[in-house]
Amino acid sequence: MTNRKDLLKRSAIWGFILLELVFFSVIGDVLSSSDKPFLAVDNMLLVLKQSAPIGIIALGMTIIMINGNIDLSVGATFALAAIVLLESLTWPFMQDLGDWAILLAWLFALSTGVIMGAINGIIVWKTGVDAFIVTLGAMLGFRGIVFMFNGEQPTSHLNWTLVDFAEAQFLGLHTATWFLLGTALVLWLLMTKTVHGRNAYAIGNNREAAVNAGIRVGPHFLWNFILIGFLAALSAVVFYSESGSVNPNDGMLYELWAITAVVLGGTKLAGGYGSIISTLGGVIAIQLLRKGLGHIGADTQTVNLVIGLILIAVLVLDRQLNRQGQGELKI
Repeated sequence: MTNRKDLLKRSAIWGFILLELVFFSVIGDVLSSSDKPFLAVDNMLLVLKQSAPIGIIALGMTIIMINGNIDLSVGATFALAAIVLLESLTWPFMQDLGDWAILLAWLFALSTGVIMGAINGIIVWKTGVDAFIVTLGAMLGFRGIVFMFNGEQPTSHLNWTLVDFAEAQFLGLHTATWFLLGTALVLWLLMTKTVHGRNAYAIGNNREAAVNAGIRVGPHFLWNFILIGFLAALSAVVFYSESGSVNPNDGMLYELWAITAVVLGGTKLAGGYGSIISTLGGVIAIQLLRKGLGHIGADTQTVNLVIGLILIAVLVLDRQLNRQGQGELKI
């Protein structure tokens, strides 16, 4: 019964994606005013590219949530790393380095994410305060730092070498897509083939038992918060290498979109269960839904309403599937 339940959870998101593809390719093309079919190759490639910014963050959020934690500061970390990336390229000594400055700017941005993540991890570890509260405070604090740079003015610097890199395609896939798939592969290996991954599930299942088993829970949390900080910064590097301009409000609600993708992928909010590959499916499902509803002319509010209703339905179904000692679902 448990194996069947696990199989249902892991395959459900891909079944939903298939349903989306069928619906929007048949009904959507009838209702759409566009001559381009929904399943056009360039449409699907664009879906993957547009999935990358939130997708990279959501993959890291999966590990945090498997731990039984949450990180609400990823959107602010995303914006702060983006500002560091673009602002550092304007520094005089960086301009003297030519295109070599790009590597340093990436390093500065990624280091920003690591530092922000380490701050969260250390506070959660050393104080024992719930990660929700810690990262809620961090979200406000980091966003305040973002606004301290240029107030409400955007930070801009367009580097054409960066743009060429970001817009490049290899084997038909955009640079951002390769970063998303590469991140998914690395994190899948981390969670399925290493002691760190096994410990993440053990801690999420029963933190007290994990401590009694000798797992150092505090340092484990620290490394995972560092990881998601790094991934939030990586997402910013991938996205803003092409756009070249960041507004202080950028990244707002990214934490909620990431959590939505993780939950749609079947990860438990309480921790102890989740899948990197299923989260990738959750990210793609959300982007397909946004693209498909846009294809038939729906506005942003309608898209958000539909995704919200689907998320509620998934949570209700997850609760029913996890009822103990009952042979059938209660509706």
